[in-house]
Amino acid sequence: MQVNMHEAKSQLSALGEKVWKGEKVVIAKAGKPYLDILPHKEDRSPRKPGRYKGKIRITDDFDQTPEELIRDFEGRD
Repeated sequence: MQVNMHEAKSQLSALGEKVWKGEKVVIAKAGKPYLDILPHKEDRSPRKPGRYKGKIRITDDFDQTPEELIRDFEGRD
């Protein structure tokens, strides 16, 4: 659902209820999407550094970029 800024001001409580029921609500400004309304989530678990340890492998030739690929990225012939 998309509503304009003026509608959102006058219907904020009703829009909040829709969001809590799972509906996606976007507030538009000048007809273009501007803001998403999201429900507040109290219990977000903190990030755990190292949770992918041992699951990611970097090959020995990771830093060896072929010259042809470098030329292509830089737009050289």
